[in-house]
Amino acid sequence: MSDDVKVSAMKKKILFVCHGNICRSPMAEFVFRHLLEQRGITDFSVSSCAVSTEEIGNDVHPGTRRKLAQVGIKCERRQARQITLSDYADSELIIAMDYENLYHLNRILGGDEEHKIHLLLEFAPADYSGGVSSRCGKIKEIADPWYTGNFDETFDDILAGCMGLADFCAERQTSASLAGGKL
Repeated sequence: MSDDVKVSAMKKKILFVCHGNICRSPMAEFVFRHLLEQRGITDFSVSSCAVSTEEIGNDVHPGTRRKLAQVGIKCERRQARQITLSDYADSELIIAMDYENLYHLNRILGGDEEHKIHLLLEFAPADYSGGVSSRCGKIKEIADPWYTGNFDETFDDILAGCMGLADFCAERQTSASLAGGKL
């Protein structure tokens, strides 16, 4: 995980981002909410969005919905939406699924001066062997099941990243409460 990941005292919104906001980012949103609920961490707002406009208004992909139901994670109806500049201002962390998402996030947002944008698998355990290798960087990506059809593999990668992210948030929450402050 990158050393420049920051969590401030005021903002606690985590935003997951993928291409269309119907497969990977909503899967990550609902998995992460489930993990936070299991850990009793209640002071985070979790949502998701897209970098493209292709799926705006559409609900979660049926494959994502089926996979989440299979593992007992609730998946609410929602509408895909595209990221906005206010999302950047309001979010503590913006978590992308692949390097193409990073490229488009930086193009849409005009950069990442506050170092809020990260790949989800940055948070996976160092020995995690899943994910897809990329020519773009050393951190692996999460494959898009829209193209692969493999929602099981995507779920495994998202779960690994979200578990690490939940650990990161729990550690920061504990450190902040021991110091007498907020996250």
